[in-house]
Amino acid sequence: MLPTDRIEYTPIHQRERLDLPGGARVAVWLIVNIEEWSIHEPMPRTVLTPPAGGQPSPDVPNWAWHEYGNRVGFWRLLKIIDEASIPAVLAINGKAVESYPEIARAAVERDWEFIGHGYSQKNMQKVENERLDIRRTADEIEAVTGKRPRGWLGPGLTETWETPDLLVEEGYEYVCDWVLDDQPVTLQTRTAPIVNIPYTQECNDVAMMLIQHHQASEYYQRAIDQFDQLYADSTDAPRVMALVVHPYIMGAPHRAKYLRMAIDHIKQYDHVVFTTGDQILDHFTARSRSLTHQTV
Repeated sequence: MLPTDRIEYTPIHQRERLDLPGGARVAVWLIVNIEEWSIHEPMPRTVLTPPAGGQPSPDVPNWAWHEYGNRVGFWRLLKIIDEASIPAVLAINGKAVESYPEIARAAVERDWEFIGHGYSQKNMQKVENERLDIRRTADEIEAVTGKRPRGWLGPGLTETWETPDLLVEEGYEYVCDWVLDDQPVTLQTRTAPIVNIPYTQECNDVAMMLIQHHQASEYYQRAIDQFDQLYADSTDAPRVMALVVHPYIMGAPHRAKYLRMAIDHIKQYDHVVFTTGDQILDHFTARSRSLTHQTV
């Protein structure tokens, strides 16, 4: 299906009122991305260009740059999240569940939601068997959490033409790749629909720090500017805001405090809830079922 075959256009101000957890005007969910980069393949992203060009193998400096996040950066971010007493969502590669068991264990102990993030950090269009990749990711998450993930975030938001169809067929209930709204929306598939929960490319440390090359403080400024506007918009219709961090980026010593500052700013407001993707999904689907029942 084309994207326009999967989703209909509906202006946000013409919809039935969205119900959010706790009756909030704005639901904020914080997604921590945990990835495993294979030393045998080109790095998904780079901080240093090889002196002689090309794609060296092994690419030790760029692999190590990312690995710092899982060894140190995650634990720095974890302390910030613990001190804020807010829930978080772990978007994790299936392979990373086994490779970084302490990270997975820490998230389980805090009852974080786990969502699939590809079996390895690779463009889904380059995965040899997409269905198997999706299924293996769910298997790894279930092995450590005791339940299969309900949500999916493609590595780099990448999808094939079939990804939403395969996700539904493998038991997933929501996806985050379609960054096109401030509320959950329903996507059609060849079987049952799947819900897209609002994610973000703008309040995402990859975009700000690695692509746009902003100073670390940009994360804080952009996050509070986005929140303030969404909060103002929410007088007419509730909104969902995502904050996205990667341990090798926002977990770096010179950046971490700006996540703390952004969270502190948001927590000052009434009628705001920090929540998870599955809780947003449950409220959205419950409201949708209620409206369907009323129509019938």
